[in-house]
Amino acid sequence: MVFDRDEYRERLSRCRKAMAERGIEVLIESDPANMNYLTGYDGWSFYYAQAVIVTLEDEDPLWIGRGVDIAGVRLTTFLTEENIVPWPDHLVDNAVNHPMEFFAEQLSARGLGRKAIGFDPDSYQFTPRCLDVLQAALPNARFVVAPRLVNWLRVLKSEAEIKVMVEAARITESIMRAFFEVVRPGLRECDAIGEIYKAQAAGTKAFGGEYCCVAPLMPTGEGTATPHMTWSDRKFQTGEATYLETAGVRHRYHVPMVRAVHLGAPPQQLVDTSKAVNEGIEAALAAARPGNSCEEVEAAWRKAISRYSIEKESRIGYSIGVGYPPDWGEHTVSLRPRDKSVLQENMALHMVCGIWDQDWGGVSFSEPFHVSSNGAVLFAKVPRELHVKQ
Repeated sequence: MVFDRDEYRERLSRCRKAMAERGIEVLIESDPANMNYLTGYDGWSFYYAQAVIVTLEDEDPLWIGRGVDIAGVRLTTFLTEENIVPWPDHLVDNAVNHPMEFFAEQLSARGLGRKAIGFDPDSYQFTPRCLDVLQAALPNARFVVAPRLVNWLRVLKSEAEIKVMVEAARITESIMRAFFEVVRPGLRECDAIGEIYKAQAAGTKAFGGEYCCVAPLMPTGEGTATPHMTWSDRKFQTGEATYLETAGVRHRYHVPMVRAVHLGAPPQQLVDTSKAVNEGIEAALAAARPGNSCEEVEAAWRKAISRYSIEKESRIGYSIGVGYPPDWGEHTVSLRPRDKSVLQENMALHMVCGIWDQDWGGVSFSEPFHVSSNGAVLFAKVPRELHVKQ
C-alpha cells in the first residue's frame, strides 16, 4: 500500500459520513481513481465491471471484480480474503449475462438487497446497462443518485498525499527538460514524444515514473489554435510554436503542466500574448488563498488580462490528484465564474490558462499548485516563459 492503514480508515470514515448525510446505506464505487483512494487498489482492470462496495456498518469495503485481477487486489490493498470477491470469467463479453447480476447476488447474500444503494451516474465505468441490470436484479432496493461523492472527499489532500505529489512534480520537471531539449527543426513529432515518454517513465534517480492517464498533448504550428491535439510524424519547422501538456505521475498522483517552445524568432503577437497570460497567472496565483472562492481566483485572472483586450471563456483551473484514464481532473472544483467553492488548505489544483485563436494560433501555460495557509505553493519549478530556440 502507498499509505498507511490509518489514512485509509480516515478516508472510509469520511465516506460513510457523506453517505449517511445523503441517506445512502450502500455505495457502489466503480471509478478507478476513487477505488484507489478508498482501498489503494491499482490495476489496469477498469475496462470491465468492478467496484468497491462501502456500507455504513462495515469498517472495510468489498472489492468485486474479474477473477483474474484478485492477485492485484492482494498486492495493492489492505483488504482481507473475505472482502475480495471475484466474478467468474464466463461473464466477460457475455452477450446474455452481465457481471452486475453477480454483484446483485453478492449484495443480496449479504443482506444488502433491500438497502438504499448509491451510485454515480457520471462515472465512466458505471454504464447505463450496469444500472439497468442492478435495478432489475434488486427490485426491493432503493437506488440513490450520488454524483461525485468520493471525488469531493478527494479535494482536500492529506500531508502524505501532498508529499507524493511533490515527488510527482520532480518527474514533471524532468519531462519538461526533455521537451525543451529535444524539440528542433527537422525532428519528427513522434520522435520527440518518444523522448518525452522515456522521461515520464524513467522518473528520477530516486524513484521511477508511471503512465499518465492522458496521452501527451502536443499541438504544433497551426495546431496551437486548439488545446487537445496529440502528435503525428510531421517534422518540426522553424517559425512554429509547440506546446506540451502532460504530467509527472507518482503512485497514480498526477502533477500536470503546460510549457511552450518556439523555433526561431517568435512573432510579436505571440510574445505579447504570452506576457499577458503569465501576468494573469501571477494575479490568479496571488488570489489562490484559503477563504477565497474559485470565482474570485478567476476574477483576478480576468482583471489582469483585461488591460490587453484578451478574453477567455473557458475555465482556468481544476482540482487534481489520483488519476486513471481518461482524465487527471477530479471533476469537482473549477476556477471559473459562478463556482463559489471556497479554497482550503491542502487543495491541489492545475491552473491552466490558454488563449486559442483560429487566425494565428494560441498561447498556453499552466501551473500545478497546492493551497497552503500562506497561499499558492507551486509543485514544480519550471520557468514559465516562451522557450525560444534559435
